[in-house]
Amino acid sequence: MTEPIRTVLADDHELLRSGLRSELGPRFEVVGEADDAEGAIDVINARQPDLVVSDLHMPLGGGLAVVQQCATICPIVILTVSEAERDLLDAVAAGAAGYLVKTTPITELRASLEAAAAGEPVFSPSLAALVLGEFRRLAKAADANPLTDREREVLQYVARGKTYKEIGVALDIAAKTAENHVRNILGKLHLSRRSDLVRYAVEHGLD
Repeated sequence: MTEPIRTVLADDHELLRSGLRSELGPRFEVVGEADDAEGAIDVINARQPDLVVSDLHMPLGGGLAVVQQCATICPIVILTVSEAERDLLDAVAAGAAGYLVKTTPITELRASLEAAAAGEPVFSPSLAALVLGEFRRLAKAADANPLTDREREVLQYVARGKTYKEIGVALDIAAKTAENHVRNILGKLHLSRRSDLVRYAVEHGLD
C-alpha cells in the first residue's frame, strides 16, 4: 500500500485550510498547519513533510519566505488567487515546485499535488505559458549553454510541467529515456531536484 503524502497546509484563512483537509482525501495526510509564514517555517522544520501547500500572501513574509527558507526540505506548491506574472516568476525563482490558482478543480489539484510530491513541477495551464514566455525572453540573452539540443528540448517540456511519459510521447522516446535526460541535465547544471530546472530556466534562459 502506498504511503500517504505527509502534507503541511499554510494559509491565513482557516476556512480554506479546513476545505483542503476534507477535499484532498486519504492520499494526503495533513501533518501540520500554519496561518503565517513564520509559523509555516516552524512547522515544516519540525515535521519534515513530503509536501507543502502554501498561500502566496500571508502575514510575516508570505509564501515566498516559506519557499526561500524551506524549498530544500520538500517540494512547496504555491496555491493562490494571484495570476500576476511577477508573483509567478518570483515564486519560481525562489524555488517553488509549483504555482496553482485556487480555482483549480479539486480532481486536478489532487493530481498536481501528487505530481509535485514526486518531484514534478506543476503549474496551472494558463500560468505555464507565462513561465515559457520568460524562458524564451531570457534565451535571447544567454551567452552559452552546456546542454545538447535534445537536452534543451527536454528542458523546455519540463518547464511546461510535462511528466516523463508526456515528454517521451512528444519527443518519440521512452519515458525512462526522458528521465535519464533530466538526470543528465541536473548533473550538468549542478542541481538537485527536477523542480529546480524550472527556476534555472527562468533565471538563465535556454534556447
